[in-house]
Order: sequence, then structure tokens, then C-alpha cells
Amino acid sequence: MKIDKFVLFIIAVITVAYFFPQWGAKDSLIPINTISSVGISLIFFFYGLKLSPSKLKAGLKNWKLHILIQASTFILFPLLVLLVRPLLQSQEQETIWLAFFFLAALPSTVSSSVVMVSIAKGNIPAAIFNASISGIIGILVTPLWMGLFVTSDQAGFSFVDIYTKLIVQIILPVVVGVLLQRYLGDFAQKHSSKITLFDKSIILLIIYKSFASSFNDKIFSTVSMLDLVLILLGVLILFTIAYFSTGFIASKLNFNKEDLITAQFCGTKKSLVHGTVFSKIIFGNMAVIGIVLLPIMLFHAIQILIISVVATKLAKREA
Repeated sequence: MKIDKFVLFIIAVITVAYFFPQWGAKDSLIPINTISSVGISLIFFFYGLKLSPSKLKAGLKNWKLHILIQASTFILFPLLVLLVRPLLQSQEQETIWLAFFFLAALPSTVSSSVVMVSIAKGNIPAAIFNASISGIIGILVTPLWMGLFVTSDQAGFSFVDIYTKLIVQIILPVVVGVLLQRYLGDFAQKHSSKITLFDKSIILLIIYKSFASSFNDKIFSTVSMLDLVLILLGVLILFTIAYFSTGFIASKLNFNKEDLITAQFCGTKKSLVHGTVFSKIIFGNMAVIGIVLLPIMLFHAIQILIISVVATKLAKREA
């Protein structure tokens, strides 16, 4: 097993934010907010360029599989986290729970879902369809879920402002990208690796800004080592329950092996890209934004590790 280099870069960026938080301060000469805002729009413009309307239309046929994957992503995950809300006893626990709920409300990731399904010899066209459509659904659904628990006073602005930013920074770039897909789609596919590198660079910049702000405000002084261990354990439990629940439902629906693999792999993924982007828009300048990103970053590492091991074993068995 190779260690995911992106995870290592995330750790490095958090370390830099710890020792040099002043670069991400409001009065810093480095315009991180402007760079990341423009970068977000470009990320979703390229996302639109890669969306093939013809492939999305063709993927609509396997509707049972699609419903299960999207239900797992946007309904099962949030409901699992909601179950533990009555157990909260302090403001610190409320903040950590909100971070978990934010993770649960996020859409699926695109690239790793398709890659892992391909390795495990699952239903690749269905994986491409669901991973792509999940991001679009998430633009609408994730803020709705978060609006139940994040007040305007906490975020510093109303959810009307949030949807305005979503429209300007995400939806419009995606629409423009889709409209230009027939002209620039091949270019985007040809330079896919460079676009991915750009995407990850912007995500790392947002992560740095988020943690630098939290370190400046000494937010992590309220998080103990035990809290970090419990967050990691909670992420692992959440993934495990969602993974086996999705597999159980898929088996009850008599899915074939390829569709069952796709349901479990795509229905249990959460997008770090959307997580960092949405956190910047939804939580604005909230001091706890670093803590909010902790579960999704840990989940990102765990999902890649576990699914890659499972995918490799399934590939060998198929062979």
C-alpha cells in the first residue's frame, strides 16, 4: 500500500499553518481569500468541462442503483449522525458534532470513486454517472442540511448570501463549463492531470487559511488528544456502518456483483474538494472552521485506505 501523497501534503500544510498562521491573517499581504475564491470558480468550471451530457443521459437507465447511492450519500449519512445529537452535553461536543454533520451532508468524490470501482471491476459507467451527479445535487442539498443547525449569527451572514455565492462561484462556472464542453471537453480530458493538480493546490490553500485562522484564535486549545482519537474513531464507525448498510440494501435489491461494488464504493465516499469549498462559503469567517474540516480530512484518508485495500482484494478474486 502506498501512502496517498495528498494526505501528506495536507499534514504539511496544517504544520505550516501552525508555525506561520500570520500568512493567513486578515491583515496579511497575501490575498488568500481572493486567490481561493477565483480558484473555486475555476475548479467547478473545469468540473463542468469534464461533464459529458451524453454519458449522463445514458447513465439514467440503472435507476435503482443511482437512488441507493444518492440516498446513502445524502440521507443515510446525515441520519446516522443525527442519531447521536441527543447525547451532546457541551458546546465543544456541539462543535465537533456539527463538523461530523457537515461531513455527512457532503456529496461523493468523483475521481477516487471511479478509480476504485475500476480496480474492483465494478460498474464503471454507473460510477461515473453517480460521482458526477452527486456534486451537482450537493450544491443544493448540503446547504439545506446545514441550514438546520448553522444560524445566520454563527455564520456571519444569511443563507441567502450563501446561495448567492454558490450560484456565482459554483453553479455558473459549472453551467459555463457544460456549455463549452463540446469545444473544450477534449482539452480538459487531455490535461486532466494538470487540472487535478490545480484543484488540489486550491484545496490546500483553503485548508491552510482555515487552520491558520483557527490557530490564530486558539480554537484548538479546546480540543484534547482524546477528542482527536474519538473523532478518528467516530469517522471510522460512520464509514463502517454506511459501507455495510449500503451493501446489505444492495444485496436485498438483488444487485449483481458489479452494481453492489459500485453502490458500496460510491455511496460511502465524501468529497474533500466540496468539503473545503463549501466550508469557506457556508461557515464564512467562523473561528471553528479548522475543527469543522477535521472529520472530512480524516474521512478522506480512511476511505482511500480501506476502499483501496478492498478494491485490490476484489480485483485479485475476479482475476
